[in-house]
Amino acid sequence: MKLNNVEFKKIKGDASFRTFYRKKSTKKNSIIVFASREKEKNLLIYDAINKLLIKNRILAPRLFNENYRKNFIEIQDFGDNTVYNLLKKSSINKISLYKKSVDLLNKIQKIKQYKSKNFKGKIYKIPRYDHYELFSESKLFTNWYVKKFISKKKIKKLNSSIHKQIKFLLSNLKLRDKVFVHRDFHVSNLMKYKSQLAIIDSQDAVFGNEAYDLASLIDDVRFVSNNKFKEKIYNYYIESKKKSFNKNNFLNDFEILSVLRNMKIIGIFTRLAIRDKKKIYLKLIPHAWRLIELRMKNSKKFKILKNIFDINFSKKNRNLK
Repeated sequence: MKLNNVEFKKIKGDASFRTFYRKKSTKKNSIIVFASREKEKNLLIYDAINKLLIKNRILAPRLFNENYRKNFIEIQDFGDNTVYNLLKKSSINKISLYKKSVDLLNKIQKIKQYKSKNFKGKIYKIPRYDHYELFSESKLFTNWYVKKFISKKKIKKLNSSIHKQIKFLLSNLKLRDKVFVHRDFHVSNLMKYKSQLAIIDSQDAVFGNEAYDLASLIDDVRFVSNNKFKEKIYNYYIESKKKSFNKNNFLNDFEILSVLRNMKIIGIFTRLAIRDKKKIYLKLIPHAWRLIELRMKNSKKFKILKNIFDINFSKKNRNLK
């Protein structure tokens, strides 16, 4: 579509309620973000978080223009080179690209400010990612996925058992909720731009557990990697830390948060299919199950939850081979 010699092209979106257009002109390209639903989060909060990232010398989309009344903002265009797209190229050094992603994560985790102004001049206070919020998100698994396979007669008792185990796992987290957490730190939200890595989709940022974003990156449902690859990236992060860093506590939290995050993802993808008719995400659920199995298999803390899953969700339900 063209308007006053400016071309607007709809580009691929994500699982949110936003719509994206690339605005092409002779001066510069930009991205138009429309959001009539969840408008505050997707426009105002997104801008506030991006401003905070930029202030801390992290590459995030700058705001060019806004028309909040008409439900859109215009932001910087980083192009199409997501880390996910680059990883699909045979010529790319995947380990190197992931290490750069870890370097960016380390930089993000150094952010100490928890307040930022949006384009309306209002201060936004970044919330804390506490156990209540983690529990609420994990319940998306029982709210949406469980009811697809379990009869109404059994569902109440089963959900109660799963919720009990979620609370048990949360009570076993060791690290304090003290670092900046992007909350969706995976290869589709990282962009290569002028030899640097940029971060997008930051509107859900919180202050929380240090292990969360690394679990998002390494146990990413969208990108399949083998265990050896995962271990290399994990160890690279661990080696970047000070001697006082407690490796055992971090591994404990990494495993728990990976399992809970992928349970949440299964719930979200099921909801997208049922409520929003976005069935494309269902194909990612089997890999989310594999990631859950990977983190549960060698740790006693998952024994009861694993048993619940094995009894109630067959390999056919999980679409596992």
